[in-house]
Amino acid sequence: MRGAMRRATWMLMTVLSLVACAQDPAHQGPYAPGLAKSGPTVDPLIVAHRLMDAGEYELAHTAYSRAAVTQGMSPDILAGLGSANLALGRLGTAERLLRRAIESEEATPETWNNLGVVLVEQGNFAEAEQFFRRAYALDNGESDAIRDNLRLALAKIENSDYTDAEEQGYKVIRRGSSDYLIRKIP
Repeated sequence: MRGAMRRATWMLMTVLSLVACAQDPAHQGPYAPGLAKSGPTVDPLIVAHRLMDAGEYELAHTAYSRAAVTQGMSPDILAGLGSANLALGRLGTAERLLRRAIESEEATPETWNNLGVVLVEQGNFAEAEQFFRRAYALDNGESDAIRDNLRLALAKIENSDYTDAEEQGYKVIRRGSSDYLIRKIP
């Protein structure tokens, strides 16, 4: 009888331990669990920058928007939203956001450069050249990408009578998290 009692006790303990280890039914299934009720959260601006680095521009745009809700429309968030829109090909929105971003004294050379890239894409070479000059000056001439973009804008101004075939010979290439370069297509 004692042996049967031990086995029953052992079985009961095993079943209770398995029940205690079982997952919450809300977390079962092929989908990830929902938001954690407690614990530290990651800054949405950092998440947005990382998503831009990963090439996930739509998700980065969403993360920048989320950061704007919690932190306000800072020059960094405006520049990030503008860069995400540039990467997504939304040039009008990118131009508007980047222009707002450069109104601040905190605007980085990359923001000025990206606005120049938007203007080159829109065919506004003379205005783009001014923004590239400003970006190059703010960067103390250290960025090869900004210098190359400035050279391209100057060349486009000098050769303003180009054809559509020549216009298609350039492409915007992303360098770094939010810096863009205009390259000639080989």
